[in-house]
Amino acid sequence: MSWKVKSNAFDLDTLLVEESLFFNGNGYIGIRGNLEEGLPPHAKTVQGSYINGFHDIVEIPYGEKLYGFPENQQKLLNIIDAQRLEIWVGKNGEREKVSLFSGEILHYERILHLDQGITERVLHWRSSQGIEIKINFVRLVSFKTRELFQQYVTLTPLSENIPIQIISHVNGDVQNFADQSDPRVASGDSKRLKINNLAWIKDSSYVEVEAHTSKLRAAMLSHVKISASNASNEYKLSETSIQTVINFTLTQETFIDKRTFIGDSSRYEDLQKSLVSIKETVSHLPYEQLLNLQKEYVSSFWKNTDVLIDGDEYIQEAIRFNLYHLLQSAGQDGKTSIAAKGLSGEGYEGHYFWDTEIYLLPMFTLTNPKLARKLLYYRYSILDYARKRALEMGHSKGALYPWRTITGTECSSYYPAGTAQYHISADIAYSFIQYYLATDDIDFLKEFGAEVVIETARLWLEVGHYQGGYFKIDTVTGPDEYTAIVNNNYYTNVMAKYNLNWAIKVYQILQKEDPKYWQQLTDKISISTSELAAMEKAATTMYLPINQDLNINPQDDTFLQKEIWDFEGTPDDAYPLLLHYHPLTIYRYQVCKQADTVLAHFLVEDEQSEDIIKDSYDYYEKITTHDSSLSSCVFSMMGAKVGYIEKAYDYFLETARLDLDNLHGNTKDGLHMANMGGTWLAIVAGFGGLRLKENGLYFRPQLPKAWNGYSFHIQYKGRLLLITNNHDGFKVELLSGESINLYIWGKEYTVTNNSAVLLA
Repeated sequence: MSWKVKSNAFDLDTLLVEESLFFNGNGYIGIRGNLEEGLPPHAKTVQGSYINGFHDIVEIPYGEKLYGFPENQQKLLNIIDAQRLEIWVGKNGEREKVSLFSGEILHYERILHLDQGITERVLHWRSSQGIEIKINFVRLVSFKTRELFQQYVTLTPLSENIPIQIISHVNGDVQNFADQSDPRVASGDSKRLKINNLAWIKDSSYVEVEAHTSKLRAAMLSHVKISASNASNEYKLSETSIQTVINFTLTQETFIDKRTFIGDSSRYEDLQKSLVSIKETVSHLPYEQLLNLQKEYVSSFWKNTDVLIDGDEYIQEAIRFNLYHLLQSAGQDGKTSIAAKGLSGEGYEGHYFWDTEIYLLPMFTLTNPKLARKLLYYRYSILDYARKRALEMGHSKGALYPWRTITGTECSSYYPAGTAQYHISADIAYSFIQYYLATDDIDFLKEFGAEVVIETARLWLEVGHYQGGYFKIDTVTGPDEYTAIVNNNYYTNVMAKYNLNWAIKVYQILQKEDPKYWQQLTDKISISTSELAAMEKAATTMYLPINQDLNINPQDDTFLQKEIWDFEGTPDDAYPLLLHYHPLTIYRYQVCKQADTVLAHFLVEDEQSEDIIKDSYDYYEKITTHDSSLSSCVFSMMGAKVGYIEKAYDYFLETARLDLDNLHGNTKDGLHMANMGGTWLAIVAGFGGLRLKENGLYFRPQLPKAWNGYSFHIQYKGRLLLITNNHDGFKVELLSGESINLYIWGKEYTVTNNSAVLLA
């Protein structure tokens, strides 16, 4: 049962949310779960089809533009719409469109098949004239043929000799969704495409569009096939769309197979020729074979990624839902990453944030390292932009990665909560280091990993300074966006220290493993032994603030001097605060949007004692609103760390079904990808207590009272491990690879193919 997400709802508000929940994607293309027949004209539907990274360049308007402010930004574009597939029943003059808002709904069900990689709608419908029909809609965005979006419709007559008209649309006149009242959704420049070509080519509709400024092109080639022998086809072209009109009499079960092939100019120079070729390659494959290929791919994903929850089907459904949508949204070509909303919607304009590296990469690194490597390569591909941004920000060297971007340039116009978040460079370096610790992939370091770690590390020498024997970092913003432009943000400083230390270690590793390569790299980036020595000194003397009276790490130098926000006097409808208070008002108080110091304690826990971590958790929990979807999962993980297992479970419940239950009220704009990665972390790193350290794997397993047990897989240095925790105890099994040493509650154990570790 937990392999299916089901809904029987057909009220408008729920359908708008389900456009996100039931989206189909494969990391390259994403198709929102819009209804084939459409919604009423007044509905605020986000009719969306997207290509990962396909964007236009939009000017950023300023009243007062200062030096270094980005002049423009990239914006993910909603491309051609080929979803519409209308079914009309009855004779001319009495013809009626099958819809959830017409006729009589005798039965309706919507299903996301997590184990098959498809979505399905089942509709039993009766027209106002008494014509009765059953319709089954299946959607598939192929993981094998990444350009393919398929709609497969089965019509089953329950009345005799039903006149049917099918109208398939391919519409090039599209625009992005805009909402002036919500800063998380784009509010302008919604119309960014022009139609280059609209034609009927080899029994298929072809529409090609071009972005106004970036000049990127996208195209769709769509073909409709029907099993009815008595069907007649007609094709209608307008200035903006192509319709395929099919008329026939429905007397028996009939199948409609609509295959749409999607591509863009960053992958294909000749779009028309390429899509025609791809179409011909798979044209002979029946639907059943394409479905089987999809199942095979998804099955291989679940083999190493599935998380089993024993005792709670409600949560089991949620964790699989979240993991599946991460797979659908992850760029797999080395050119793209995972946007904040994935490929499910337009929230945050399709930008990639630090969320990817801190919240999403861990799952892929430890279950699908090949895919993780490609996601990391994207960051390397934009390294030159990060170098350029560092120069623009007044530094002589180093790499400052953009706060939000698609192609590599900074897209954030509000620098206090954007560019000032220098920690993103350390976050990216952290994810590179974690990948290396998980894989021992020396080639990864040599090909691109070392360069990123060292270039981000040398940035800190440019940003920081010495005072009183300590290395300090001023005028930055940490992850908590309710506090901006501060000195010595604990998160930033401790992550910078980690970055600096690992630049030295990478140097030592490569000098030992391949001195010739190291010399080539030093020549390429002009790194000297004196600069490496300066990094080591900065790391050793890094200032990590501690308040002895409270026994906590202050979030920054002045955070504890501020008045605490009046939480009791703030009405429930005033949250999230960012939508109801000016930023300066929020900045003047002790109030956190999300985990900041607490997140640092998760990522770099060995920098502080257990009692400081616990006291910090207690302090910051009281003043954190969790207005960000990035927050609750961290408080869940660290709640388990400090011994609050049931509190950790309560926070986990907030994160596990955030989108399924629309807890933040904005799921219709797209899914919360970082939170989805956070659900995996909350189980594996929270209840499992997994930490990936330089000398091995560490576990501190705990079991919530609500569960009978849980299990998950880990890929670690060429080995596949199965981790199980239930009432019989904590068990680690080696499914493949050589024996390995690991640590459970601080004690070292050896796991071999013949002997698992079981702690009762």
